[in-house]
Formats: sequence, structure tokens, C-alpha cells
Amino acid sequence: MEKIKRVVALDAFRGFTIATMILVNTPGSWAYIYPPLSHAEWHGCTPTDLVFPFFLFIVGVAMWFSFKNFDHQLNKKVVLKIIKRTLIIFAIGLGLKLYSMLLRDSSFRLMGVLQRIALAYGFAAILVLSLKQRSLIAVSVLLLLAYWFLLWFFGGDAPYALETNFARTIDLKIIGEAYLYQGEGIPFEPEGLLATIPSIVTVILGYFTGQMIEKTTDRKKLVMKMALWGVLAIFVGLIWDMVFPINKKIWTSSYVVYAAGYAMVILSLFIWLIDVKQYKKWAQPFLVYGMNPLFIFVLSIVWIISYLAIKVDGVSLYSWLYNTVFVPIAGNMNGSLLFAFTHIALFWLIGLFMYKRKIFIKI
Repeated sequence: MEKIKRVVALDAFRGFTIATMILVNTPGSWAYIYPPLSHAEWHGCTPTDLVFPFFLFIVGVAMWFSFKNFDHQLNKKVVLKIIKRTLIIFAIGLGLKLYSMLLRDSSFRLMGVLQRIALAYGFAAILVLSLKQRSLIAVSVLLLLAYWFLLWFFGGDAPYALETNFARTIDLKIIGEAYLYQGEGIPFEPEGLLATIPSIVTVILGYFTGQMIEKTTDRKKLVMKMALWGVLAIFVGLIWDMVFPINKKIWTSSYVVYAAGYAMVILSLFIWLIDVKQYKKWAQPFLVYGMNPLFIFVLSIVWIISYLAIKVDGVSLYSWLYNTVFVPIAGNMNGSLLFAFTHIALFWLIGLFMYKRKIFIKI
């Protein structure tokens, strides 16, 4: 079996994405967040809205290199590996929901971030190994257009609204409102079933980028090519936004193209700095995160759930720490930001411990 040479820039970009996930997931108070660190209320895209698609994109890039071991061909061994990995990631996501439900007496939610990652990975993996490149491109375009058509045709007079979008209709019928996310004021699942379809394309676009990274040996040409494709994708996404709004919560097709464009531009910057300019020391902290991304992300969620369940003076330990320690130091807004950065540092230290001992948890 061929030993895969790691792409350091990809590991650094993955680590950067995990660190950013922790930053936006752990403010001291959700009432005090700087706008770029908050999701768009509905249509539109903030830097925070790019974090999740970046991770899916990275899954796709890594997929290209991991499937070299199978010569990018579908066979029984690789199918079993894909199914196993999909089920494990989905099960971890369900486990986090059950842990939250038992500890905080909250309602059970079927879907979530890890469940979306599992399904997008599983379907994308089968597609990229089953189809030739031209067919894969055609299927990707078809999926984005079909999703647009479904939302437009079945969404009534307001096809892209929170209450009436067809993705929500499907989730209500199949999953049931009791098991959907309740944080939007009405039952609505931002990681729902129908919206998983365009997220599959996010992974596939990462796969194509992985192919480009391997096959373009001249790193300067690679950076230029990736940056140009990225800028083009951003432009296409913005044009499409005029008729099909960029929207993370229903993972619109315009959002897929737009976010993938930014992922390509930023990854090209990482490659330029690390491979072309040979500036590597700055990336070392991100590699600590990037070598154990799933473990650190899951640990951070378990930590937050536990924080919120433990009570101190009648409030959660999470709120108590923010109000007692961080607000006196930096005030409400900056204290909330400092709280998040403290957790980035905490999980980095845990990652560093594992990194130095070469403990890399993979699925």
C-alpha cells in the first residue's frame, strides 16, 4: 500500500478551521458577540457561516489522498470502510445529543453537525469512486440545480423563507417536529435531510481540489490556479445569490459555490505561505489541532454540555465563569471573546499533549 505524503498546508487549514469552530461555539455569552463571530440571521453569509463548509471541503480534499490507497476505485473493502466511518461519525453525533438530553433534560434532536458530516462524506465518497470525472462534474451540477428546483417549485410564494422552505417541510414529515432544532422560534433543522444533498457537493468540490493539489507539481502555478478558481466560484455564488439567496441554514446551492470559493482561496494562501515561501513556524499551532480534529471537536462539545449542566449559585458553571471571571477582566463583549479564546488555548494544550506523544485518533 502506498504511503500517503501529508499535505502540511491542508493539516494547517484543518487546524485553523477547528480552532475557528471552537471560537464561534464558545462565546462567554451569546448576547455579547462581535458580528463576524455570529451566524447570519437567515440570508447572507458571515465569516462564521464559512466554518462548517470549510470543514466539509477539507473532508473532500483529504478524501482524494486517502482514496489513493484504493486507486480511486470502488470495491468491497473501500465500501465497507466508507459505511463504517459514516456510521461511527453519525453515532458519535447521536451520542452527543443523548448526552445533552440526559445531562440537561433537553429534548432529543436527531440531526446535527456530525450527522451532516457523516452523510455528506458517505454519499460523496460513493459518488467520487463510482463516477468518472466528467460524470462527477455533471452529477454535482445536477444536484445543485435539482435542489434549487425543489425549493423553488415546492416552496410556494416564499420558497426560501424559514417557515415555508421545502427542506423544512421534508424534515417535518420524515423526522417530526419534536426531533428538530428548536432554536429558530419554530421547529427547523439546519442540518436536515434534504439540505444534505447540496452539502455532498461541498465535499466533492474539495475532492476536485485535492486532485488539483496532487497533480499540479509547480506550487506557484497551483496557488494561482486555486486562487483563480476560488475567486471565480465566489463570483458565481454572488451572481446566483440574486435569484437563489446564499443561506447556510438551508445550505443553498449558491452558498455551496460561494463557500467553496473562499475555501480554495484560503487554502491556496496556506500553500503559498508554507510550500512556496517556506514560512512554516506560524502554522505549527494549527497542526496541533489539525492532527486530531474530530477528537478535539467532540471533546469541546462534551465540555460545553457538561459546563452548562453543572450549577454554581443557581446558574450554569459556563455562565458563572463568564460573569465571575471574564466580565470583571474585560467587560461583557471582550470578556465573551476572551472566554472563547481561553477555550481555544485549553483545547490546544490538550491537542499539544497528544501531538507530542504522537497520539492521533482516526476513524
